[in-house]
Amino acid sequence: MKLLHTSDWHLGKRLDDFSRMEEQQSVLLEICELAEREQVDAVLVAGDLFDTFNPPTEAVDLFYKSLKRLSNNGRRPVIAIAGNHDSPDRIESPDPLARECGIIFAGYPNSNVAPFELESGLKVLQSSEGFLELRLPESEIPLRLLLTPYANEYRLKTCLGLENSEEELRTVLQQKWHQLADQFCDENGVNVLVSHLFVVRKGEELPEEPVDEKPILHVGGAQAIFTENIPGQVQYTALGHLHRMHRVDSNPCPVYYSGSPLSYSFSEANQKKYVLLADVEPAGTAAVREVELTRGKKLWRKRAEGLEDALQWLVENQDCLVELTLVTDTFLTALERRQLSAAHSGIVAIIPEVIHAEDLVGTNQKKIDLTRSMEELFCDYFKHEKGQEPNKELMNLFTEILAEDEQ
Repeated sequence: MKLLHTSDWHLGKRLDDFSRMEEQQSVLLEICELAEREQVDAVLVAGDLFDTFNPPTEAVDLFYKSLKRLSNNGRRPVIAIAGNHDSPDRIESPDPLARECGIIFAGYPNSNVAPFELESGLKVLQSSEGFLELRLPESEIPLRLLLTPYANEYRLKTCLGLENSEEELRTVLQQKWHQLADQFCDENGVNVLVSHLFVVRKGEELPEEPVDEKPILHVGGAQAIFTENIPGQVQYTALGHLHRMHRVDSNPCPVYYSGSPLSYSFSEANQKKYVLLADVEPAGTAAVREVELTRGKKLWRKRAEGLEDALQWLVENQDCLVELTLVTDTFLTALERRQLSAAHSGIVAIIPEVIHAEDLVGTNQKKIDLTRSMEELFCDYFKHEKGQEPNKELMNLFTEILAEDEQ
């Protein structure tokens, strides 16, 4: 059985004033063509389907058209779960119609997929809260799916019927996953976990969440889950949330973030983007192939020494979006800004770095380094005003507000 794993489409997302819709159309077409060329048996979309709870109409249209093509008229099931950017109710609302196309949605950790069967041969064999077993048209092997869409810690425990539990979330999830795996997942089928949570190998440093991403690990959010919490019956774990492709662990099975299909912030500049193909047989370990995506504009951070250097680079690198840091002896004039804009249509931001700027303005004020992150600048400001570093709770709150403001 061959599975295609993708996530974090963030349909409708913009980069400042730049729409990414045309790029999203192109890269989703690339994913559809890949699914057809590789003759995959099922597609897993691990959350953050949209960028906001109320996405624009064109993003919704692109979403359903892409899923319909991926489903190949019901001969290839597409299973999509909600991420922390998605409205669970919106994701599940078209479910009765989507099922007729072989598209299955799960918005909540306790979502229970209604039984159905299509003329293509696709059939729900068993379902329970957070679990689904499918018979695929082109395979005699059943596909078992543990489905855990995003929810904060309180809602996760509520969905699992343990809202008053004082147990750690990872313990609660482990118990639920193991219960489902013991009940439904034997060695006669392919067993997969699909989730949109922060999963790490115990004892390893936490990878950074995307800069513009609504953080999961924040006050009131969901704590990190360990790979050791995954049941031994699971043969592949398909994750969403991190925007770079990342293999978390190989034990108890390959555990992967597929990453986003496009770079959505300059913190992702120069990143390669992928979808993952997992070949799995009953009782075997998934063989994972990383397939690089080629469509969509690259994001570049360019540091230029002077206007002429900048103009030459911009002319030679047209098919990209640019954050330009321009080192000059004096401040940019309106004419120079117009020259830069005329040379390249994809300049997202110009960051002036004026040598000895304090001399030009007659002040000894400390120069602000605009290449640093908002969190670092906030820390500097807080320390300047209050005489001490902001505590962890305040920084978590600031990061959460910053992420909300980006929407």
